[in-house]
Amino acid sequence: MYDKEELCKKIQSVYPEIGECEIDVTVEYDEEVKAWAVHLKKDNNTVKHYLDEKDATLCMDGTQCVNLGLEIAQLKDTAERFKPGM
Repeated sequence: MYDKEELCKKIQSVYPEIGECEIDVTVEYDEEVKAWAVHLKKDNNTVKHYLDEKDATLCMDGTQCVNLGLEIAQLKDTAERFKPGM
């Protein structure tokens, strides 16, 4: 099993652009939903993505984190489109 710090580090290693693009990431387990809540923030834009246990395990194993990658790309795109002065 893994904890939120390990999952967060894995996400950052799979998606190194998180730090480079000034995207903040935090992870917590949501008992109500029974899934990992991955919070992504860039500027004033935020996204919450849920990883169920199966998807989180696949991500930790290095098998896939595709859906999360799509959320990261969408957040980056949204932040770029709504930059102040644009």
